[in-house]
Amino acid sequence: MRLRIVAVGRLKAGPERELVDRYLDRAAKSGKALGFTRLDSREYVESRAARSDDRRAEEATAIVADLEPGTALVALDETGRGLSSEDFARWIAARRDAGCGDLVMAIGGPDGHGPAVRTRADLTLAFGVMTWPHQMVRLMLAEQVYRAMTILSGHPYHRA
Repeated sequence: MRLRIVAVGRLKAGPERELVDRYLDRAAKSGKALGFTRLDSREYVESRAARSDDRRAEEATAIVADLEPGTALVALDETGRGLSSEDFARWIAARRDAGCGDLVMAIGGPDGHGPAVRTRADLTLAFGVMTWPHQMVRLMLAEQVYRAMTILSGHPYHRA
């Protein structure tokens, strides 16, 4: 299974970028033995439309247009479900075990996700009810993907 984190907006060089890259590299190395063949990320340009509904729609359309048939999609959104790290790891493993070839985890732009992503998502996931800056969400998601790999590999989990 291939894993991809996609985000609207550019993550600039700095400590957040370094940490995201570190967690994605560690997750990719851990994931190979677990059947995760590739882990990468992609950035989408923020829409310049005047209305927020139009910006959301344009950004969501771009994300969905790049999905291969059969791709599982996770939309990060404050209205989504909260999952424990173990449950998130099990959700990912269930997709892998069902033969899903691609899993994309999408972080929307400043206005959130448009209808194309919301209706297409297999899971809408929240990191709590607080509002987080997009660069922090990207970092937290990269860390949770790495944590999922360690959980699935049987590494002792400090909360278990």
